Amino acid sequence: MNGDAERIDRDWYDQSAYFDAGDHIRDFGSRFQRYRVAKVLDLARPATTDRVLDLGCGWGTISFALAPLVREVVGLDFSERAVAGCDRELERQGLSNVVFRVGDAGASGLATGSFDLVVAADLFEHLYPEDSGSVAGEAFRLLRAGGAFAVWTPCRSHLLEVLKNNDIVLRRDVSHVDYKSMPRLKVDAAPEGAPDRSGVPGGEGVLRRVPPACAQLGRAGRGEVDSPAPPSHRCAGKKARVEPPPAAAPAARRP
Repeated sequence: MNGDAERIDRDWYDQSAYFDAGDHIRDFGSRFQRYRVAKVLDLARPATTDRVLDLGCGWGTISFALAPLVREVVGLDFSERAVAGCDRELERQGLSNVVFRVGDAGASGLATGSFDLVVAADLFEHLYPEDSGSVAGEAFRLLRAGGAFAVWTPCRSHLLEVLKNNDIVLRRDVSHVDYKSMPRLKVDAAPEGAPDRSGVPGGEGVLRRVPPACAQLGRAGRGEVDSPAPPSHRCAGKKARVEPPPAAAPAARRP
């Protein structure tokens, strides 16, 4: 990244026209959004009893799509504009099992081990390299033993991304500050030794499951936070699916 380039941060999202998106973004029933939701569900099929965290919830698409399928959804985003928009849509839909919070995806303040599934859909491409590890680490801190972290992020070589990045037909998305390849995600988006299910066509999709020993190490190393985060953080995410735990030696948790 050019050192003189504008940094895409919380203020940028709140003050720019980013959330004044076109109909294909704000229309949850559009072909584009139905595609996104389907790809997330390819990675994760949550149980009806699951509590789910949608990191970097943005417009709330994934949160609203998962709400009928699970016990509770918490949408987290560091943009106040994003959360305000989600709250307006939540009031319109009248859902009782969804809540949106403003907060930091890398330091949410939410209770350790309090979610069955953490989803980061179209989040990691918005994270600078130095922020990705803290977000992944926070996701695993928040997962219960046996929970799963699902990541869905665009592939740099996908046709749509190539067109956008060359301003051909589609406009470049300056908020995509750092594309992550599949090999890199498999290293960065999980504790060492955590099993994965990866390789969803059309993008980079990774499912990482937390072994019980890893979850225990996370709790011991970080300490419990019992109070929920106040409305003021940011998170982002991609989807994941819980699968039977393999017989493996205890794995150390990445910081």
